[in-house]
Amino acid sequence: MSISHAPPGSPEPDISEISQQTADRDDLTGTVSPDLVPIVPASSRRTRVPRWLRRTTGPILLLALWQLLSGTGVLTADVLASPGRIARVAGDLISDGSLATAMGTSLQRVALGLLFGTVIGTGLALVSGLFRIGEDVVDAPVQMLRTVPFVGLIPLFIIWFGIGETPKIAIITLGVTFPLYLNVYAGIRGVDAQLIEAGESLGLSRWGLVRHVVLPGALPGALTGLRYSLGIAWLALVFAEQVNADAGIGFLMVQARDFLRTDVIVVCLIVYAFLGLLADFIVRSLERLLLQWRPTFTGR
Repeated sequence: MSISHAPPGSPEPDISEISQQTADRDDLTGTVSPDLVPIVPASSRRTRVPRWLRRTTGPILLLALWQLLSGTGVLTADVLASPGRIARVAGDLISDGSLATAMGTSLQRVALGLLFGTVIGTGLALVSGLFRIGEDVVDAPVQMLRTVPFVGLIPLFIIWFGIGETPKIAIITLGVTFPLYLNVYAGIRGVDAQLIEAGESLGLSRWGLVRHVVLPGALPGALTGLRYSLGIAWLALVFAEQVNADAGIGFLMVQARDFLRTDVIVVCLIVYAFLGLLADFIVRSLERLLLQWRPTFTGR
C-alpha cells in the first residue's frame, strides 16, 4: 500500500474530512474500509465446545456419581451394583453368548410386533383420514380401544392365544398401533386445504392429490408416530416377556429377580435403553433423508 505525502508548506490534512470521505466512498461502493472494521479481542470470542462432548458430559457425570456412591458404601450391592460390577457381568454374559441370544429373541418379537402394528395403524389411519365414511366407521372404535391399557389385556391374550409367542407379539402390536394411527391421521387431516385446491387447479386426480400432496404432508407426523411407537414397543416388550417367557431379555430379568441379581437386571435395562436409542437414531436418520424438502429450526 503506497503512502502519499503532502508537499512541503501545505496544510496538514483534516482527519475528520478524510474519515467522512472514506465513509462516503464506502456508502457508494457498498464496501467497508478495513480501517473502520472493529477489532474483536481474542479473549472475547466464545470458545465452541464440540457437541459430542456436551452430549456426553451428563451421562459421564452421572456415571461418576454412581461409582462414587457405590465406592463409599452409600449404595450397597444388594440395592444397586456398582458400574464396575455391572461391566464385569455384562462381559460374562457376552462371552458365554447368553446376552446375544436374548437380544436376538427380543429383537425378533419387537420387529414382528412393529411390522403388524405399523400395517394396522397406518391402514386404519389412511381409511379414516382420506374418507369421511371411513372416519365415521373406524375412528370411534379406535378412540375407544386406545383408552384401554394394553397391559390390562394380557390375561385375555393368554386365554385367547395361550402362553407361546402369539400373546407377546399381540401385546407389542397393540401398543404400536394406536400412536401410529393418531399421528398419521392427524398428519393427513393437517394438510393445508389451499394445497389441495392448488393441486386440483393443476389438474391432479384424486390419486395424484393423495400421492403428491396428502402423503408428503402427512409424512412428518407419520415419522413422529413411528418414533413414539418404537418407545411403546420396547415398553410393551418388557411386559410381554414377563408372560412365561423362556428366552429374551425379559427372561434374563426374571431369572435375575429370583436370585436377587441387581447387576444382571441393570445390564438388561441398559440393553433395552441402547436398543431403543438405536431404533430412534434410525428413525431420525430417515427423517433427515425423507424430509430434506422441509426446512426446520435446529436450535441456536
